[in-house]
Amino acid sequence: MKIFYKSTLVSVAVLALVMSCSEDDGPSFNEKIEFIDRSVNPSLVFAMPGFESKLNIYTLISSDDQLVQSPNFVFGAQPDGAGLMKDPAGNGYIMINNHEIHRAVSRVYLDETFKPVKGEYILDFEGGQWRTCSATLALPEEHGFGPVFLTAGESGEESMVHAIDPVAPADRKNKNRVKPALGKASMENAVPLHKDAYPGKTVIMIGEDQSFGSSHQSAGQFILYVSNTVGDLDNGKLYALKRTNDDVVETNIKAGDNVDVQFVEIPNAKNLKGSEINVKNIELKAIRFSRVEDLDYRKGSPENSREIYFTATGQSSDGINPTPGYTMWGRVYKLVLDANDPLKGKLSLAVDGDPTPGTGIINPDNLCVTENFVYIQEDGDSFYPAAKHDSYIWQYNIATKENKPWLNMNHRRDDAAFNVKYNVNNEKRFGSWEFGAMYDISDIIGVPETFLVNIHPHTWQDNKYLNVEGSGLSTNKEGGQVVMIRGVEK
Repeated sequence: MKIFYKSTLVSVAVLALVMSCSEDDGPSFNEKIEFIDRSVNPSLVFAMPGFESKLNIYTLISSDDQLVQSPNFVFGAQPDGAGLMKDPAGNGYIMINNHEIHRAVSRVYLDETFKPVKGEYILDFEGGQWRTCSATLALPEEHGFGPVFLTAGESGEESMVHAIDPVAPADRKNKNRVKPALGKASMENAVPLHKDAYPGKTVIMIGEDQSFGSSHQSAGQFILYVSNTVGDLDNGKLYALKRTNDDVVETNIKAGDNVDVQFVEIPNAKNLKGSEINVKNIELKAIRFSRVEDLDYRKGSPENSREIYFTATGQSSDGINPTPGYTMWGRVYKLVLDANDPLKGKLSLAVDGDPTPGTGIINPDNLCVTENFVYIQEDGDSFYPAAKHDSYIWQYNIATKENKPWLNMNHRRDDAAFNVKYNVNNEKRFGSWEFGAMYDISDIIGVPETFLVNIHPHTWQDNKYLNVEGSGLSTNKEGGQVVMIRGVEK
């Protein structure tokens, strides 16, 4: 399979092409950004056939990199939820990253050329308390409030969402930034809708990563937090998604269905334990999804921002047979909210992995939704025997409903020297690496069609990554990487 190779000549050519356009012919271009590989580690991804000539991939930061202003900082394992903003104190940028297994959050400063120059941890294992998975950096320009980094805890039903000031002095062990009003659950992400979706309100989508359901467990949920005050994270109400006909089984939603749904209030949720919220969701007959690991809204207009996509990652007790009532290989759902009421909507199935076991989507985890596409990031470490490919990012065309493999993990399993470092367990099964966040940074850095993608190369392990700053009690010794991709269709 062809691996797309980037060179300085390609970068210069692209730069010259963009600069040759007048302001009236196309978007502005930030000439200070330098598109080069920043890391001493190679890129661990490559473009799929059909996209090689469209994408330029550059390494941004990896665990072996030594930053000039903080030489002891180690970029930790499993970079998952993330966000980027301009540095209000200078001419550069601030990148915030969850490090899931470390229950930590790092802050990396980049200069005006986009070179990482300094890193530190603003949340560590002790302060994090729960695995820090997906996350959203809320910014005033997009969400109407912030900046605040909303990182959801995913370690059981009593986990909560942290709300962290991304520019405040590091306060790594602070446990008091959680928001009980956003509920308690094994959560994966908390995503505020665009400020224009429901002006004057704060509407936050929350995904619950529960992998099973019983008489005592409500399974994975789509939760909605609504406040009538912009930026209020403490006094709103919490709701669970259900079908209006009370059917709780997710696999009863078939391709082509467009079902009526509503969000029903979880009374007094702020003061309930997670176990009590679970019981209440069962009583409310909330839909029982198989692991709601991420959610995002369509970009481009207020109407679009009420069109939501979310994953049900899937489950199987033996890797061969589905759990009755739940997706096995995973699904992506589309939810369109009522223009005047965020508590009403229509739910349909956008992408379903079950009809194409092993060749279609495999355990979709994170999502990135643009104006015209849904980028679906996989976590294939379920290791289903029927799996036929490594973890992909898929490009789903909203208009045509076509779903294409877009990016792949570059395991280089036939490269002995590479495997010594990046595949220490000699793992041959598909899906041993997974994707973290993918997010659009085009408007922030002033360069069109530019995104960051996080990578969890789980088989890249070294004792020197043990006890990295901020990991505290974590014994994980994996490396991690972030790449920058140009030419991403939006």
